[in-house]
Amino acid sequence: MKIWVDADACPVVIKEILFRAAERTGVPLTLVANQYLRVPSSEHISVQVVGSELDAADEEIVRLVEAGDLVVTSDIPLAAEVIEKGGRALSPRGELYSPENIGAILNMRDFMHTLRASDVEAGGPPALSQSDRNEFANYLNSMLSKFQQGL
Repeated sequence: MKIWVDADACPVVIKEILFRAAERTGVPLTLVANQYLRVPSSEHISVQVVGSELDAADEEIVRLVEAGDLVVTSDIPLAAEVIEKGGRALSPRGELYSPENIGAILNMRDFMHTLRASDVEAGGPPALSQSDRNEFANYLNSMLSKFQQGL
């Protein structure tokens, strides 16, 4: 298992949770971004810088992800591609994307995009809350625990 992070839009507090988890478990963590990011010096944590083209980080993650890997992203189309390749996807808010729910989530995303394109004020997501951080950390810890137990 490897953890890949769509890092350009990932909140700092979520990255910090991921850094601690990688150090604690030894699971490789790679942040994929359009620019270099400062990360703790660790044999388990790395940064992969991609070009500045639109979706360059997403394309690189899809290229590298393998079945059983975890991708942290709030990009729903990226999550769908990861799931298609047998990976798992978790949003920074702690929402686990799965084969069972990704279709409905993609439909809602497309619907909201259509509303915004029609000049309907739909608003954005609320700020990341402590509850969101806890939910993310709980899912991450559960996945890492199962991986370490060989499940």
